[in-house]
Amino acid sequence: MAHAHGRDPRYLKGHTPEENAMDNLNSAQDGKWAGGVHVGALVLALVTSWSAGVGGMVAAFVVWLIKKDESAFIRRHAAEAFNFNFSMFIYTLVGVFFSLVTLGLGLIVTVPIAVVLAVVWIWCTVQGAMAGFDGRDYRYPVTMRLLS
Repeated sequence: MAHAHGRDPRYLKGHTPEENAMDNLNSAQDGKWAGGVHVGALVLALVTSWSAGVGGMVAAFVVWLIKKDESAFIRRHAAEAFNFNFSMFIYTLVGVFFSLVTLGLGLIVTVPIAVVLAVVWIWCTVQGAMAGFDGRDYRYPVTMRLLS
C-alpha cells in the first residue's frame, strides 16, 4: 500500500530489501504475531511480577526464536519486546540493589521511580501491541537493545 510519502511506515530506515520482501508475505498474520508478542510479554510479565517481568522476556524470546527467520517484522517486534522487558528487569535490579546498599533509605527514591517505570512499562507495551496489530514498527524508549 502506497502512502503519501511513498513509503510503507512498517519499514524502518536501514532495513534490507530482503527484510522488506519477507514482511510482505503474510502481513495479516504478521500483525497478529507482532501485536500478540507484546500482549503475551505483558501478561507473562504480570504473572511473574515478583521477578520484574522475566516471563515477558521469555515470551518475547520464544516468539523471536520461532519467527525470526519467517518474518523480519515479527522479529523486530519480538526483539523490541524482549529488549524492553530485559531493560525493565535490569532497572528493577538496580533499584533493589540501591535500596539494599542504602539500608532502605534508597526506597525514598526508588519507590516513586518504580511507580513511574510501571506506568511507562504498561503504556509502552500497549503502544507496541497496537503498533504491531496495525502493521507498524515500534521502538520502546529507555531500552537496552540486545536482540535485533
